[in-house]
Amino acid sequence: MNILGIDTSGPVAACAVQIDGRIVHSIQLLHGKTHSEAIMPAIDSALEASGLTPNSLDLIGVTVGPGSFTGVRIGVCAAKGLAHANDIPCVAIDSLEALAMNLYGFAGIVAPILDARRNQVYCAQFDMSTGFPVRIAEDQAIDIETFLAQLPFDRKIAFCGDGLDTFRASIVQLIGERAIFAPSNLRDIHAEAVCALAENKLDMQTTGKTLFPLYLRKPQAERERNARVQRETLQ
Repeated sequence: MNILGIDTSGPVAACAVQIDGRIVHSIQLLHGKTHSEAIMPAIDSALEASGLTPNSLDLIGVTVGPGSFTGVRIGVCAAKGLAHANDIPCVAIDSLEALAMNLYGFAGIVAPILDARRNQVYCAQFDMSTGFPVRIAEDQAIDIETFLAQLPFDRKIAFCGDGLDTFRASIVQLIGERAIFAPSNLRDIHAEAVCALAENKLDMQTTGKTLFPLYLRKPQAERERNARVQRETLQ
């Protein structure tokens, strides 16, 4: 089975190609270019290096959120376009679940956190000790203190994700020695994990037409518009 994995939900733009259970090419980009500039050339390069064309793909896995509103849309639109043009089924992958795959086999709780801005994180809890992520708590967009208070007090907690840039000190202060932080090579979502999860979720296939982003909050522009309308109504 030929699988293309795509992730643009966070700061990294990434894609990977898996052929018959093996990752044969992977691209991870974190530079000055926007995801809209970077992801399609990366996909083209990955397919060419793997000896594939879009119409030889059997499945596309793509992270659909939570994450950056713009980033999620870019990745989803790329997958939708390829799927629709070449009649390829898709699998929607939760970004936090893909991030949890970085701690495959860890015996404690994995707590992926993505910076959601406004002093909040996109967060969830998974048990990775038996292999693929077993969800313990649903995705949320909440402040870091509230999330940390939800975590069990008797287990080690492994954290990964770009939320560490902003909230590492708070985690150390509130969790202490129970906190384990992923190293730099396991910090961000890897498109290889998207491929593996997509293959593991074949019963969740959808089409490009029915592939949609997962948003936990309304986009900032919509929130600002609603707030403006509310203020005008009260005047």
